[in-house]
Amino acid sequence: MKPYSRDLRQKIIEAYYNQEGSQRQIAQRFCVSLSFIQNLLKRYRNSGTLDPRPHGGGQSSKLNPDQMRLLAQLVRENQNLTLEQLCHKLELMIGVRISRATMGRIIKKLDLSNNRNNHRTSAMRRNKSKANTNVLGFFSMKNY
Repeated sequence: MKPYSRDLRQKIIEAYYNQEGSQRQIAQRFCVSLSFIQNLLKRYRNSGTLDPRPHGGGQSSKLNPDQMRLLAQLVRENQNLTLEQLCHKLELMIGVRISRATMGRIIKKLDLSNNRNNHRTSAMRRNKSKANTNVLGFFSMKNY
């Protein structure tokens, strides 16, 4: 979730200091939670800033930038391998084990694609559209 805009934060602070209502009323007026108002006021009093706190982080990547480049090269050179085979080959090369799902996310993030899977997906889409056309053709008025 993105932090509330600086503009909204400024309006809330101004409304509070202009005594335009209680914290609860201001929260309802600006469609934010009471705890957001309380934390914003506390932060403003203590540090004088309206800026949101920096993002807490999240889980760090298993692969460093050099390993990501190596993975990109591996995918380009072995486009016929499945995600599971790519995971195994990467583990043999650099000693880091990642899941098939992680491999898929990394490939998507790097904007690389497995041509084999793309062809399979395209073929499935073509077959599905042909099937829909055939079904629609069957139910045309000529058959009745």
